Parts: sequence; structure tokens; C-alpha cells
Amino acid sequence: MANTPQAKKRIRRNTRRAEINGARVSRIRTFIKAVESALLAGDKGAASEALKQAQPELARGVARGVLHKNTASRKFSRLTKRVSSLG
Repeated sequence: MANTPQAKKRIRRNTRRAEINGARVSRIRTFIKAVESALLAGDKGAASEALKQAQPELARGVARGVLHKNTASRKFSRLTKRVSSLG
């Protein structure tokens, strides 16, 4: 259990940051799911448009520290490959 004031504050801060970061990751997943649902429907136009919206969200996740740079790059690369193969 936290005994020092600093440790108590750190616990409060960590729970708040966990909520914020969870919301950010959830938002990124929502954008990725939009691309994947368009891919399943076979709609290349909608998929490419959703991909254009998902790319800045992935980049923002990297900038905010909720995603690793290579993870975001890998996700974007795989989605791009799937969208381009719809052609």
C-alpha cells in the first residue's frame, strides 16, 4: 500500500492516465474496424476512405505513446496492402 504522499498521488495519476490511454486505443481500434468492415463488404472506395481516416489516428497514437511506432506502421502497411488488393 502507498505510504508516501508521492506514491498516493502516483496511484491517482496512473488510474487517470489508464482511462485516457484506454480511450485512445479504443478510438484507434474503431477506425481500424471501419477499414476492415469496408474490406469485408468489398467496397474499395469506402475502404480507401476509411484508411485515409485511420492513418492519422495511428500516427496520433504513436505520438501520444499508446502505440509503438513499428506496431502502427505494421498495422497501416497490412491494411494498405489489403485495400490495394481489392482492386
